This record gives sequence, structure tokens and C-alpha cells, in this order.
Amino acid sequence: MSGLRPVAPEGEPAEATGPPTAALRELVLGAAPRWTRRDVAARAGVGLERAERIWRALGFPAVEDGERFFTDADVEALRAVARLIETGLVTSRNETMVVRAVAYHLSRLAEWQIEAFWGWLGRASGTAPGDGEPVERAAELMPELEALQRYVWRRHLAAYAERLQAGPGAAEEEGASHAPAPGPGPARHPGDAGLRYRAVGFTDMVGYTRLTRGLEGAELGRVIDSFESLTGDVIAEGHGRVVKTMGDEVFFVCESASCAADIALELTARAHGAPELPRVRTGLAYGEVLSRFGDLYGTAVNAAARLTTVARPGTVLVDTAFSGELAGVAGYELRGLRPVSVRGFPRLRPVLLRPAPAGRRKAGR
Repeated sequence: MSGLRPVAPEGEPAEATGPPTAALRELVLGAAPRWTRRDVAARAGVGLERAERIWRALGFPAVEDGERFFTDADVEALRAVARLIETGLVTSRNETMVVRAVAYHLSRLAEWQIEAFWGWLGRASGTAPGDGEPVERAAELMPELEALQRYVWRRHLAAYAERLQAGPGAAEEEGASHAPAPGPGPARHPGDAGLRYRAVGFTDMVGYTRLTRGLEGAELGRVIDSFESLTGDVIAEGHGRVVKTMGDEVFFVCESASCAADIALELTARAHGAPELPRVRTGLAYGEVLSRFGDLYGTAVNAAARLTTVARPGTVLVDTAFSGELAGVAGYELRGLRPVSVRGFPRLRPVLLRPAPAGRRKAGR
């Protein structure tokens, strides 16, 4: 393949020639490419068709026959997938879904990192990045990035394991949930956390398109950064979790309705006090959700999304199940509104959520 370094016989180092693109690729991968797609499948002990299916699930285009594109790391990764299937943690039925989920999240991280590297290399060298000393200097940062990713990953593993170990009754013990524990439900697969009762919410910026129409790239970036910083901080402080961000909108989840309500009201207040941001609106719902590969699905998710679209600027709307969770909990004011017809919900009954006039919150919540 044009642009790749020639591959030396096994056991011998590859000749250090080739354009800057190959040098950068080798820097990131840690090795020169030496194997074809058939080589990788054979060395990993995996059928070629299955290996190609996993490669596509990672989000990469097909590699031509005979093209020496892969490294020893590709062989070991394919072996790792096979070992996970042998243990039963991953099934042959859903291996591509597992791989696709990992690739989806890491590809976004990789895109940001390479863009950051590219800009840094250009600033460091004063020329087009990809050649000479700046590339070597970038190599020094790779271990730091890997160490940071490993740390954050393990921290999130520990946090989620603790939440899962607490069980579905933990929130009830705190007086925040009145829903019964979910039944056995459908068969679960690796990657699924099963059906659980959760409070979910969407918050978006009102008039975002109009606001950003005339902004330059740097100005638009500052608006997005401000919104993501504000929502990320408030959701973390409120013991929620960001499921994902979608441009001008953030999707979050909480163990209890009261936590989600506090987050939504705080987001509204802080956005109102941020001159660089437009007002926000939030839709909240409560019910069974399916956690699958880091994302959430279910009627409650759809209801929260629809409520967001009909909420007025600076308001929080919740569904009736959510308002029922707050019944008898001090600190909130709930007012039922007329039913609305939205996609998937011909008679959705919004309930307007406000902080109670006294502003008092239940102690310990």
C-alpha cells in the first residue's frame, strides 16, 4: 500500500522510510504494519469472515487483499475477543455490538486527541505537523494520555460497580423512590444492565440555532464549552450521570426523581445567570429504562425527550410518573398542564416543576 513502510521479514526491524503519514501512524500504533488481513485472522485463530466483521464493527473500511496494514497488536486484539467469548463475558451473538459500542466511544476520544496533537505539533514546529522533532516530542505525551485514560476508566468502573451493588432498593431506603423493584424481564445479554427504574432528563439550549448562526468557529466553541461545562458540573454535583451530549442538548440519568429534579432546577438557575448562554429547558420522566452499552432506552427516555420539545424557555416539565415520585417530598411545586399531542404520545400530560416558595429541601436528599 502506498504510504506504508516496507515490511521486513519476521524478527527483523522494518526499514525506517516512508512519508510523514506513515511515521505518524507508526508512532501512534507503536509498530510498523506487517500483516495482511488473512495473516491476522490465521494468527489469531479466527475465521476470516468473522475477523472482517469485527473490523467493520470497529468503524474501519475494508482492507484490500494482500495489503500489509496490520500489526501484532491487531492479532492480539482479535485473540482477546476470542478469549472473552470463551469466558462467556461476551457471546458470539453480540460480539460485534460490544466492539461497536467500544469503538463508538473511543473514536470520539481519538478524534479530539489527534486534533489536539495536530494543533500542538503545528504550534510547536511553526510548520505543517507530521515530520521531524515535533513528532518525536509528541511520542513523549502518548504514555501520559494512556495513563489518564486508564485512570478515568478504572474510576468510572469503580463508581458504576458501587451503584450496581447498591441494588434497586437503595433509592427506596433513602425515601426517594416508590416504584417496585423491576421483575425478571427479558433475557439479559452482556452489555445490558437490565431494566431498572430511573429518572431521565434532557436539557437543551433554547434558540441555539439562531444564536450560533453568525458565530465564528472559536466563538461557537466557547458557547459549546460553556454549556457542556455547566451541565457536566451540575449533573456531577447532583449525583447524576451524563449519558451523552448531542450538540445543544445533554441527556442525563439519576437514581431518583428528587436528584433529577434538583439537577434540572439548578441547570435552569445557572444558565439564567450565564450571559454567554441562552436560556435552557428540561424534560424529565421516570420509569423503567434499559441500559445497553452505555446508552439508555425506554418509554421514559422518549417521554423526557418529547417534554423537552414542548417546554417553554427557563422551565422544567415532568411526566405524571415523575411527579408521583415527588409526592410528599418537600421543596417542590408541581402544577398539571393540559395534555399535549407529540410524536409517540397522543395525550402526554406535562407537569410543571418549580422549587417550592419556601425553597426548603428534604434534609439528607
